[in-house]
Amino acid sequence: MRVVAAYLLAVLGGNSKPSSDDIKSILGSVGADADDEKIDFLLSQLDGKDITEVIASGREKFASVPSGGGVAVAVSGGGGGGGAPAAAAEPEAKKEEKPEEKEESDEDMGFSLFD
Repeated sequence: MRVVAAYLLAVLGGNSKPSSDDIKSILGSVGADADDEKIDFLLSQLDGKDITEVIASGREKFASVPSGGGVAVAVSGGGGGGGAPAAAAEPEAKKEEKPEEKEESDEDMGFSLFD
């Protein structure tokens, strides 16, 4: 990730084709280690490609990836089956519950934690 960030910083700085030395100098300026294998791999993958087209292609791919939302509702539904039946059964359970009466109160004990 550091190598990609350094590459993008070089491009933003006006260098349309950053070299390995450019990336190493950017990483070295912030005290980060430069891995030659990762730099060479990145440069080989981006050789002859326009970085804006690569980014646009990546955005199209990420657009098709589900990002959650509905899954969290189904998972939090309950014990088994699907999320909808569990959600339907939940209001019935709340209706059946009656408030419990306290057997002892703070007044009967003679003290309170918040006094």
